[in-house]
Amino acid sequence: MSEEARLALLAFLTQRYDELKRRLARHLGSGELAGDALQDTWLRLERLENQAPVLNPRAFLLRMAANIAIDQQRSHSRALPADEAEALMDLPDHAPGPEKTAEDRSEVEQLMKAMRRLPERRRAILVLVRWENLPHKEVAERLGISVRTVEHELRKAHEFCAAATGRPKK
Repeated sequence: MSEEARLALLAFLTQRYDELKRRLARHLGSGELAGDALQDTWLRLERLENQAPVLNPRAFLLRMAANIAIDQQRSHSRALPADEAEALMDLPDHAPGPEKTAEDRSEVEQLMKAMRRLPERRRAILVLVRWENLPHKEVAERLGISVRTVEHELRKAHEFCAAATGRPKK
């Protein structure tokens, strides 16, 4: 759009503002929304470049403002209403506090130390079954041992780790 055409649209918007606002308010159902949309239309016209010539300034400005208003309504409808946001603020926070986090880290460190003391095959079975979620049969095939041996070594690994971390056996 030429600078001349842009200035002409801005002048038209300024001169016919009240008329445009009334028509837009009827269309949108809100004078406040119409005013906001026309203000944003002004701002967009200030930045508008390379627009084709406008044959009907009134229709062009009304359509532009209506599109802006629709965009605004969509963005506002996605926002959480204030009463719902307040209700969310009253919900209890179930996340562990710093004390619980420190306690959990300490337990993990104890478990890692205990696992390092396990015989290599027992540790491998524990890791394959508990961390990688492999079935006992697949662990047995991978390590070339029986399923019964996997179950026995896994039980021994659990007992050792429970004793080393001070946790009761399950």
